[in-house]
Amino acid sequence: MKIYTKTGDKGTTSLVDGTRVSKTNQLLNSYGTVDELNAHIGLLIASEPDDMLTEIQRQLFVLGGMLATPTEKWEKYWKDSDMQAFISKVEGRIDEMTAELPPFKGFILPQGNETIARAHLCRTVCRRAEREVVALYEENSAYEMPMKLLNRLSDFFFTLARFYHKKMNIDETCW
Repeated sequence: MKIYTKTGDKGTTSLVDGTRVSKTNQLLNSYGTVDELNAHIGLLIASEPDDMLTEIQRQLFVLGGMLATPTEKWEKYWKDSDMQAFISKVEGRIDEMTAELPPFKGFILPQGNETIARAHLCRTVCRRAEREVVALYEENSAYEMPMKLLNRLSDFFFTLARFYHKKMNIDETCW
């Protein structure tokens, strides 16, 4: 099977249900940024393996699939997805890491070492993905849960970067 189909050569692509849309469609901006975040998480895993990060990658594939599906078809394709349960799991992990951290004192520069910088890069790409989904949410409230997930994941990556500082005994540099 060839990887190229030539069906997108005129600037359109198919959603999960076969609907053709422009490659400039906000849905594509959203799931493209989620895909970019997933690749950055892969780099983070390469420097600091963590099962939770792999689980986040899997959930981002679900999220990307949802974003590539018209909301009225979510029940057909994504009915088994429990995004709220995963958000709760992410919150639990944030709480566990936070319990081991010194109090937050203000803005922290995204530096320290390559692993910490990668966590911050995941945070910033996640924030961009969130903004992309907020644009969808402003037109359709069905995007509330994806928006909430991305908001929580950006909190997770911020906390993870701080956790790496502690774990690796590298001082945080405040602004």
